[in-house]
Amino acid sequence: MKRIIESFLLKTELHTFIRQKKILLLPLIILFCLPLPAQVQLNDNAKISLLTASPWYGAIYAFFGHTAIRVQDDSTGVDVVFNYGYFDSSRPHFIYNFIRGKTDYVVGDTSFEAFLSEYEYCGRQVVEQELNFSSAEKQQLYDALTINALPENRSYRYNYFYDNCSTRPRDMMEKYTDGIIQYPVTAADQSYRDLVHECVDGYPWYRFGIDLLIGSPADSTIDVRAKMFIPGYLMRSFEEAAIQRGDTLNVPLVKNSKILLPLDTEKNSRSEGGIFTPIITAFALLLLTIIVSLIQVAKLNTTSLTRFYDTLLFAIAGLAGIILLVLMYFSEHPATNPNWNFVWLNPFALIAASFFWMKSANKAVYFYHFINFALLTLFLLLWWLIPQQLPLATIPFSMSLWFRSGTNIYMLRKKRLKNKQFTTSKHLKAGWGGL
Repeated sequence: MKRIIESFLLKTELHTFIRQKKILLLPLIILFCLPLPAQVQLNDNAKISLLTASPWYGAIYAFFGHTAIRVQDDSTGVDVVFNYGYFDSSRPHFIYNFIRGKTDYVVGDTSFEAFLSEYEYCGRQVVEQELNFSSAEKQQLYDALTINALPENRSYRYNYFYDNCSTRPRDMMEKYTDGIIQYPVTAADQSYRDLVHECVDGYPWYRFGIDLLIGSPADSTIDVRAKMFIPGYLMRSFEEAAIQRGDTLNVPLVKNSKILLPLDTEKNSRSEGGIFTPIITAFALLLLTIIVSLIQVAKLNTTSLTRFYDTLLFAIAGLAGIILLVLMYFSEHPATNPNWNFVWLNPFALIAASFFWMKSANKAVYFYHFINFALLTLFLLLWWLIPQQLPLATIPFSMSLWFRSGTNIYMLRKKRLKNKQFTTSKHLKAGWGGL
């Protein structure tokens, strides 16, 4: 091949230039002479399968499982897996973009052997469901996947509920089948939050953190198709689904299923939770808050301990509030607004914390504590009526802020009355002295 190409190039008037650049041009010319992967004609016996991997408990993003598409054709040597779950955490501003919902994932293709080796190493179960597609449908889907995996097409804006590594394969299969895929009716009334809770079961801090970040829209009941953002639900829905071809003919979507890799519980198992769950930590904080408040009342507000404590407590609440504010109003993430956790976690707490050490800001601090105390009182009294599934730990956590605001109102009012009485007494003494 090399001699043929060089012979051809010798006949052109660019001979001298190309000889100098021969090392660079030869691979490019050979590459353009080869057929594109999308031009591979699959045999009638080719198989297209949905691969579903079980959760992996080594990283939070893998708690939900994973989905990929396998294309296998022994006659042409094709055995490739298309994976919509690749992302690069080393990219500039990755965390900032992730918080704002501007994370781009990419679809990549890899050999089936490499895919299976990776999941075997992690101890994850892998289930294969061969799809009951016609030869034309297989070719259409394979061509579309290959084009989608090209560098100029592979990137997409990730959305954890509506557009992720599980929904993308489903959408591709729906688009390139000649029939209509009919899914079974969902067996239980569940919300996005319910499904997330199932995935993080046994990890109370992850559950608590997610519950703080997603708002009331995540509590709406969803249908069977919406549940497919979880790979396990997609797999079970495919198992019972059918393809409607024409008006009368229905065929099962899945031709056959098999377990390619069993779950290895020695490599991949849930870790045991610690003692300090969110609810225990919240009550411990509330107890500490009560003790600090009693010290403040006993010492008549002369100790700096309470000021240090309030600064730390309200600053943390304020920082958490900034994250909620960004998610609610400045991000593309779904189901984050409205979020009723914003009542007790908001940026105003951080602003107030910066005023605690300024004597000239006593009136502003009093006004903040008064508003905060009133809002938290309503929040706690109406907690069961709030249209959002809030973590139980929010009650003692918010009570700590409520208790500190209430105590500070009491101490500031007491100090104000004492100063008023002192001023009145001083004026009376001045008057008596003039008689």
